[in-house]
Amino acid sequence: GECVGAHALTEPPAGSDVYQMQMTATKVDGGYRLNGKKHLITFAPICDVVLVFAYTNPKLRQWGISAFLVDRGTPGFTASRRQRKLGMRTIPIGSMEFDDCFVPAESRLGGEGLGNSILNHSLEYERCCILASQLGAMERQLEKTIAYAKERQQFAKPIGQFQSVSNRIVEMKLRLETARLLLYKTAWLKSQGESAVLESAMLKLHLSEAFVSSSMDSIRTFGGMAYLVENGLDRDLRDAIGGVLYAGTSDIQRNIISTMLGLK
Repeated sequence: GECVGAHALTEPPAGSDVYQMQMTATKVDGGYRLNGKKHLITFAPICDVVLVFAYTNPKLRQWGISAFLVDRGTPGFTASRRQRKLGMRTIPIGSMEFDDCFVPAESRLGGEGLGNSILNHSLEYERCCILASQLGAMERQLEKTIAYAKERQQFAKPIGQFQSVSNRIVEMKLRLETARLLLYKTAWLKSQGESAVLESAMLKLHLSEAFVSSSMDSIRTFGGMAYLVENGLDRDLRDAIGGVLYAGTSDIQRNIISTMLGLK
């Protein structure tokens, strides 16, 4: 628990289209020289080591990407200070620059050109695990919303007795349980050493979108009180929005799913 790692893939011109990355790793005596920039990297401001993806042969596109482990303090490697975000404010995020940064050959993870396989493998695990905390947040959110709907009185009865309110809460419960089943299935597949490309993409898509929808339903149930920051209900929505972007946007997950179904 004393070493913090980061996963540096995204660049200013390379988000959803990761193969537009411009980071290069030029082979020299004894190792490689890294040049380029990464941004929107979780833990960049505080990481001790970073897994960096760069082109060793740009002409080969996905087959020309290699992965490198770089320690903080390596000459030529600098990380930005913490950047402010809409949500998930407790998690540091920032950018990185590599200016003629030399790393020895043993810092390369796997063989040359295997970076694409490594990043796809890591993203599969990431999409499985990264939203597990949001599942817990959705459960807390549901419990809090139900309690308020039973307590809050309007027109001489609890608002939970109004069908428009109760139906929203039912949808929150349905999203929670379907997301839980997808998460457990995907985690089980990975624990068995099985591929879960399709399942992890479905999980990432469904859980992230479900958290946004349930956050809105919770806010609508609490009404005007939810609009006051002091009540803390805004945090779930702000945090949920990030989930539809990182580790592959919802649009990218739909592309993956349609490809796995043989439609592309």
